Amino acid sequence: MTEAPLLVVEDLRVDFATPKGLVEAVRGVNFTLGREKLGIVGESGSGKSVTGRSILKLIPPPGKVRAKRMEFNGVDLLGANERAMRRVRGEGISMVMQDPKFSLNPVMTVGAQIAEAYRIHAGTSAAEAKRRSLEMLASVRIRDPERVYRAYPHEVSGGMGQRIMIAMMLIPDPDILIADEPTSALDVTVQLQVLAIMDDLVTQRGMGLIFISHDLSLVASFCDRVLIMYGGRVMEICEASKLAQARHPYTQGLLHCLPRVEGGGGEDLPVLNRDPAWLEEDL
Repeated sequence: MTEAPLLVVEDLRVDFATPKGLVEAVRGVNFTLGREKLGIVGESGSGKSVTGRSILKLIPPPGKVRAKRMEFNGVDLLGANERAMRRVRGEGISMVMQDPKFSLNPVMTVGAQIAEAYRIHAGTSAAEAKRRSLEMLASVRIRDPERVYRAYPHEVSGGMGQRIMIAMMLIPDPDILIADEPTSALDVTVQLQVLAIMDDLVTQRGMGLIFISHDLSLVASFCDRVLIMYGGRVMEICEASKLAQARHPYTQGLLHCLPRVEGGGGEDLPVLNRDPAWLEEDL
């Protein structure tokens, strides 16, 4: 028997009214997510982050979110009021943003912020919240959890800040984690460490992961499936291990534009040619 998906998204559309007219940021996106790692890739402005934020109803006015169906574990996200969404956010679906220095409260200690995230959803004592917070800091491979627990965000590095954000988002034990370019602000070595931590935690907990990135090589090596977006639409969905054999010309164009160490010829990188007809195609 096939396990029911954790998340179902059908015909998701996000519009922004601007003085220059309507901007269609997301146009008819469809996908499902099980207990797997789904990568969403595409150029800047393709609708990746807006798609992720729409799932948690975090699109501020004048943005408008519409869909035929957006359901998480049987919960109708479109019909859910703000009170119901507060239960979904964190406890059901958590989201790690791109840069921790914009997500962490600068006037609260790291420990207070993680403990607060746990107490809101678990309703436990302060002592239990501290114990669980220290456990989570250790699980994201922070060497001295006690010291980091007492530290303020400005006292930690970018890589450690991202680990803290992962700990904060996972402490309520959600079913889905949305990671919006969580490694783009980090150097390559730290990127690999953070990805390894996420991979271990997601696998151990049997979660679903939506990994938003513009790095095709990274997504191909890290995820199970890949959803390729352009102009707010899905161009193609394929297995990550077979991304190099993708058929859509947009995906192939992105792959061909990647620099290769073994190139050695000094030739210019190809330029991606975009076809307006792609925006009218049905997946």
